Amino acid sequence: MTYETRPATGSRAPAAPPRNKVPEITAYFWVIKVLCTTVGETAADYLDARLGLGLTGTSLVMTALLVIALVAQFRTQAYRPGTYWLVVVLVSVVGTLISDNLTDNLGVPLEVTTAVFAVALAATFALWSKREGTLSVHRVDSVRREAFYWAAVLFTFALGTAAGDLVAERMSLGYRVAVLLFGLLIAAIAVTHHTMGLGAVLSFWTVYVLTRPLGASIGDYLSQPAEDGGLGFGTVVTSALFLGVILGLVVFLTLSRRDVTDGEQVSRPAV
Repeated sequence: MTYETRPATGSRAPAAPPRNKVPEITAYFWVIKVLCTTVGETAADYLDARLGLGLTGTSLVMTALLVIALVAQFRTQAYRPGTYWLVVVLVSVVGTLISDNLTDNLGVPLEVTTAVFAVALAATFALWSKREGTLSVHRVDSVRREAFYWAAVLFTFALGTAAGDLVAERMSLGYRVAVLLFGLLIAAIAVTHHTMGLGAVLSFWTVYVLTRPLGASIGDYLSQPAEDGGLGFGTVVTSALFLGVILGLVVFLTLSRRDVTDGEQVSRPAV
């Protein structure tokens, strides 16, 4: 004979565990991240040139759009591919514009902006770890953790922009060489992580920063004129092409749920 265990009368069913607001870190994640980064570079150039608002005005408009998207993201109860990746695209654009404003409008040297954004990112991680006891992107399941996460993402884009521009300026790299250089650096981090035990959190965020100059180099290579070392597709075509691919992948992930974290994964190690 079997018995069915029932909750005591008047007792409440256990609350569902909080759900992660960040996608599973798969190949899809990194592909879309690089595409978003490329769009951030080309779209920022296009908007600055075509809106006629100047760098500062364009930055204010895009920041307002980012705030609206972030409000929508924070109001979701779980990871939603469309909302999440819209925020990433807008953060990419705004992060690029912040760095460009400091350098082009205020004349702050790239060495200074790179150092400032690096310190800001390190401080975000330190406060995040102190308050939450983890930097795991598998456990972005509260408002405060999500706030830390998006602050870190913004600083990685700004840092990647400044550091990438600094390297390109100092080394006078061509677009193809820059793509190869940053691609090799990312590959080296991945190999070191898998073969020499480089920490998951450090590996993830280092690659996250490096994908910014990688994506920017790809965007510049595709969009810039042939006489400047590019393929001459222009910012409009390049942005539209990459946005189309991002949209296709987001629709696919929405339907397939290939990048949804199992909830569930509260006990999972960091990154």
